[in-house]
Amino acid sequence: MNTLQYINQLLDIDLKSNDEIPFKITEKEIEAGQIITNYDEIETKVYFLKRGIVQVSLLYYDDERILDFFFENSFLNSYTSFLTKLPSDVQLIALTKVELDVIDGADILNAYKTSLLANQLGRYVTERLFINNTKREKDLLTKTAEQRYIELLQNRPDIVSLISINKIAKYLGIHPESLSRIRKFIVA
Repeated sequence: MNTLQYINQLLDIDLKSNDEIPFKITEKEIEAGQIITNYDEIETKVYFLKRGIVQVSLLYYDDERILDFFFENSFLNSYTSFLTKLPSDVQLIALTKVELDVIDGADILNAYKTSLLANQLGRYVTERLFINNTKREKDLLTKTAEQRYIELLQNRPDIVSLISINKIAKYLGIHPESLSRIRKFIVA
């Protein structure tokens, strides 16, 4: 799915081409391991992930913490940096080869001034981000690592084959050895 198809499905409309969207879209492919947005870089783009997996990381002292994974059909960027125009405190990195639709941030902001479609899309994406982040925060505060892992497997059963156990453990906020014990317990 590309941005045009996503907008059509989300807003239940029938745009025929990218020319009908109030901002310019370019396509980009990024190889696995490549950084999309680096730490301390000011975010100026919005991305729609058509294919692949992107990791969002935070450095805590010298320890990498994984905040989130984005899968296809998701908008992503360093949202706080994008809004504040301050250097990013997170890094977006391609875990697999990714295909992106890229939108210049200035185009989005200009479209907000004149386009209902842009405002509806922006509101929806922001609301989804807020809901997902709030749920993750609540889960980290109220659920055990085992509960979070089971829920992750229920919601994304393919995740174990797509993302390394070390990265899943970092996402859950536990050590890989702890995740190995959880996985043994679940299988038993």
